Amino acid sequence: MKKFVIKVNGVAYDVEVEETGAGGEASVPAAAPKAAAASQSEKKESKPEQSQKKEEKPQPKPAPAPGGAAGSEAIKAPMPGTVMSVEVSVGDSVVKGQALLVFEAMKMENEIVSPRDGEIASVNVAKGASVNSGDTLITLV
Repeated sequence: MKKFVIKVNGVAYDVEVEETGAGGEASVPAAAPKAAAASQSEKKESKPEQSQKKEEKPQPKPAPAPGGAAGSEAIKAPMPGTVMSVEVSVGDSVVKGQALLVFEAMKMENEIVSPRDGEIASVNVAKGASVNSGDTLITLV
């Protein structure tokens, strides 16, 4: 038997795992809280903090993305990938459906197209840039 201490949501559990021979299945007995009394006192102490958070005033909204004007529309990366080419530059007029950039994701090249007519307010990526899902690629006004 091997013993481990595992923390889940701040509560420590003692866990015993039994090793069996090759090809066998391991049995895991039910875990018991290591310090149940301590975790209950922590929960009681955290409740006043939660009520204090409710009394705080709401935070102001974040500023628009850099390079984007008020009322601009951000075109975001649909998934992680790499920018293969940028077809537009700042100040260019575009029409709905026009290719703005070519984006490689999962070994496939995809064109990111303009969702509407407008003007390019900012280009936030360059050729070869790696982007994550949700990153702003281009903004339109």
